[in-house]
Amino acid sequence: MNREEYGKQFKEHLLEQYKLYVEMADRISDRRERTNRFYISLLSVLLALLSIAVGRNILDGFQTVVFMIIGILGLGLCILWNINIRSYRQLNSGKFKVIHEMEQDLPFSCYDREWEILVEGKEAKTYLQLTRVEQYVPIILAVPYLLLFIYSLWILIK
Repeated sequence: MNREEYGKQFKEHLLEQYKLYVEMADRISDRRERTNRFYISLLSVLLALLSIAVGRNILDGFQTVVFMIIGILGLGLCILWNINIRSYRQLNSGKFKVIHEMEQDLPFSCYDREWEILVEGKEAKTYLQLTRVEQYVPIILAVPYLLLFIYSLWILIK
């Protein structure tokens, strides 16, 4: 609906919608941060518990099977985490496209200007996008789980 069809309160209502929408975009970022913390904690605890169990010889006789299960579980969680990061990136991109559209009818387009200053995220020295960095964390945390899985396969084959 355009401004003329809407009526006199168009700007006032647009500003209220804009405030609400920006708040929703911020909440998505908070959720993404909590999700990242969840996966980091879960994957770290899994490795810590495995380390304690091996150190105390709790896994006698089942060590290889447990290594394989933990390796598969850890890799699965890392893949799921990577999918979550990609999903949050897509969701935020969509939200900011809407915010940029809303700003066209506001006196100043602050997010549009900020993105312009940051060269639209195309130059890492100007602005290194968080999602670009964040996507490598699950890959790095997948390495110990991959090694654990490979080690368990090697023991089974041997």
